Amino acid sequence: MPGLTCIGGAVVATNSDKALLRILPAVHDVVDNYISDTGISQPLVVHLVRDIIDELRNDILNGEEPPGKTKKELLAWIVDTLTDRVRPGIREVINATGVVLHTGLGRAPIPDAARDALLWSSRYCNVQSDLQSGKRCRRDPHVEKLLKYITGCESAFVVNNNAAATLLTLSALCAGKEVIVSRGELVEIGGSYRIPDVMAQSGALLREVGCTNKTKIGDYAGAITDQTAALMKVHTSNYKILGFTESVSIEELSVLGRLNDVMVIHDMGSGSLIDLEPFGLSGEPTAAESLAQGADIVTFSGDKLIGGPQAGIIIGSRAIVDMLRNHPLARAVRVDKLVLSAMEATLRHFVDPADAARNVPGIRMITMKYEEIAPRVKKFKRRLVRLLPEHEIEMVDGVSKVGSGAFPIQELPSVLITVRPKDMGAETAARLLRLSNPSVFVRVAQDVILIDLRTVFPEEEVHLMRCLGEVLRNC
Repeated sequence: MPGLTCIGGAVVATNSDKALLRILPAVHDVVDNYISDTGISQPLVVHLVRDIIDELRNDILNGEEPPGKTKKELLAWIVDTLTDRVRPGIREVINATGVVLHTGLGRAPIPDAARDALLWSSRYCNVQSDLQSGKRCRRDPHVEKLLKYITGCESAFVVNNNAAATLLTLSALCAGKEVIVSRGELVEIGGSYRIPDVMAQSGALLREVGCTNKTKIGDYAGAITDQTAALMKVHTSNYKILGFTESVSIEELSVLGRLNDVMVIHDMGSGSLIDLEPFGLSGEPTAAESLAQGADIVTFSGDKLIGGPQAGIIIGSRAIVDMLRNHPLARAVRVDKLVLSAMEATLRHFVDPADAARNVPGIRMITMKYEEIAPRVKKFKRRLVRLLPEHEIEMVDGVSKVGSGAFPIQELPSVLITVRPKDMGAETAARLLRLSNPSVFVRVAQDVILIDLRTVFPEEEVHLMRCLGEVLRNC
């Protein structure tokens, strides 16, 4: 092995290695040169410094070149590395990708009111205490009240995500019995979440009907037996089957279910509380529509098109929702005070759809028109050209995406800024932007950086400009 000598089976350092090891700074030298305003305790700093120096020592003994040839250079490198390691693992990000519900970046940004609710509820709050009597009470009546008003449901229950909502529903209502699902709706979404696997975990028995591209009401009717617990429709949020296709509506399934005394379950996936058709976005049903068409139970996400914290929402009849609420699995998937307070604050905006369009960031970004974005982009591009005169910077028409499986084939007309870095590849520049403070995510295509201001908050533009300058001015 380069740089190492074996004597009697033991590995020892060569003279050149020893010279490199001698320039490693002492722990106290690094600590003395490190200035932090992060509030990290000194014992943790000392621990991290020791780890970094140990890693350098092992690299040298394994024949690797250290990131510096002098003690001063190594000291500076260790301090930079330490600064990066003490920063939080989950950091603030500027999303300049144009993907509104970006799964890798936490999906929808929550409304200001929800952020404020998280702050005050992080201390003591009356999450499970009745203020009138002082006695213990249910933890979700405030959220349930809002969902009843918005969707017209009799009852509602909030769990930690839509996968949990689906699992709880099937476990409580269908264990040991058959659930009929179209073959074209046996979806898989991110993280290898598959409807057949969830069905198996719940104890329900999957009964597939129809074909991948065509399922008819007769397919469901012919599969119903005395072992059938439910007909289930799963919204294909993250893909579309186009062409020679046919599917069965909730309304048709509901009629068939009532005739056979069988429940109808609708897993809406992303879910929506307001009609987005007026904004040119079609194909995403609302929870209220699903109930009105006869579904007994509807489940959907609270953190995608609704724009709240991660949650799964279950709505339906009081009798059925009470069965879910009282099931042993319910406690394992219930949400805490932070989620409930943020969800309540988010749902308040949906009492008035116009309020949601103004104040729920994800909805506002999705419904933003080309004409609204273009002036912002033109102004930003002008400033960027002045900052980076040596770079090729253009303003071009392009598209944004909704993301997180919602509206998978629909594009949002947008205006983009393209930057061709002068002396580095676009992928390298994108990586350096991700490592900046705050981290910046952009798209890359044909060796240019694509910046979409649709997903950049106006108050973030000054930080985005600074990060672009720091990364690209030096290339």
